[in-house]
Amino acid sequence: MALLIDTPVWPWRGKLWSHLVSDTSYDELHAFVQAELGIPRRAFQGDHYDVPQELHDVAVAAGAEPVSCRELLARLLAAGLRVRKPGRAAG
Repeated sequence: MALLIDTPVWPWRGKLWSHLVSDTSYDELHAFVQAELGIPRRAFQGDHYDVPQELHDVAVAAGAEPVSCRELLARLLAAGLRVRKPGRAAG
């Protein structure tokens, strides 16, 4: 299992959020999020889930590996699972 979560530093709607990804498969990610965090499938953001700060420690306790946002992105790219938003250049 290779689930990765970064530090909840991303502000949105008055909360801080983390990104949760799998560097193995989207199926692994969906199963983990549903079973361990109760986040609905509709919250999937193309290649990650946004996880509110209050669920960060829950995700880690359930097996997600805490990493920096740079490491999370590097491992997602290396796995070929990164989805770029339309209109954004690779860089």
